[in-house]
Amino acid sequence: MTEKTMNVIRVHEAGGPEVLKYEQAPVPEPGDGEVLVRVHAVGLNPPDWYLRDGMRSLPAELRPPIDFPLILGSDISGVVATVGSDVTGFAPGDEVFGLIRFPQAIGEAYAEYVAAPASDLALKPRNVDHVDAAASAMSGLTAWQFLIDVGHTVVPPFQSFVHRTVPLGPGTRVLINGAAGGVGHIAVQLAKWRGADVTAVASGAHEMFLRGLGADDVIDYTKVSAEQLPTGFDVVVDSVGGPATGRFLRTLKPGGALLPVFFGAVDPEQAAHNDIFVSSTQVRANGTQLAQLGALLQSGDLRVKIDSTYPLRAASQAHERAERGHIQGKLVLTVA
Repeated sequence: MTEKTMNVIRVHEAGGPEVLKYEQAPVPEPGDGEVLVRVHAVGLNPPDWYLRDGMRSLPAELRPPIDFPLILGSDISGVVATVGSDVTGFAPGDEVFGLIRFPQAIGEAYAEYVAAPASDLALKPRNVDHVDAAASAMSGLTAWQFLIDVGHTVVPPFQSFVHRTVPLGPGTRVLINGAAGGVGHIAVQLAKWRGADVTAVASGAHEMFLRGLGADDVIDYTKVSAEQLPTGFDVVVDSVGGPATGRFLRTLKPGGALLPVFFGAVDPEQAAHNDIFVSSTQVRANGTQLAQLGALLQSGDLRVKIDSTYPLRAASQAHERAERGHIQGKLVLTVA
């Protein structure tokens, strides 16, 4: 019997976008508790290019071992082809979306078929297309787990305690840095959904976009430095994060919270002196939470902005676009 094959994007060595190769690979078989999904769209995320580049953005001592060759990707939307044993709630023909296997394993989403744990999936809203659904998974769950409900008790890699969310509601002042990006633009909407007053920090070119999402104020970081930002915020979500995240301590009132999405060391003495809670987490696949996000997509309370789409075979071009930065929303690969 001839083995079924599919088109994939495979990486054989760490490097730039040029290492993404369009190749053939066997169609996976779903295991117990898994479904085989015929992929229609793949959402791109920073972990994709970090992994492609050999995780060189991390200090050498923190880089995990990487076994090449590999297939990148974790965000998918598609149609269930077959189901494995012990799967309930999904059947062939169902349209589903999900963040696959993250962070425990590589999701292998840059492909025409993916074997996915059923627990990582949710039914795709009927009025949302596959491109928008695929774009919403990791970014949506990241914003949700930072702001609404962590949904797990796993201690993240770069701190010694489980992240906890901060109650949001009318009167809560929230600053979101990197507000036009994948996580940022969803965080703006979730904070507004909870009734908070939201200040978005992004380049001025994104002002109308962010105000259209509900931002009460938009600050152009090219004209206003972190040292000039307003103060008295209850929560800062720094979706850029990294080494400079500590600059936002001064913007928070005593008892406030600084939530960097990408790890960045913050002076603990300064944070303690200012009475600031600093916490991060690592997004984890969660089909139940994804269904809650799907309900907001269905109702129109949440929408996903697509910066640009590329066919699967042009994945290297999509990564080149990511490296140019200033992305508004999400990048997506179209497959089926």
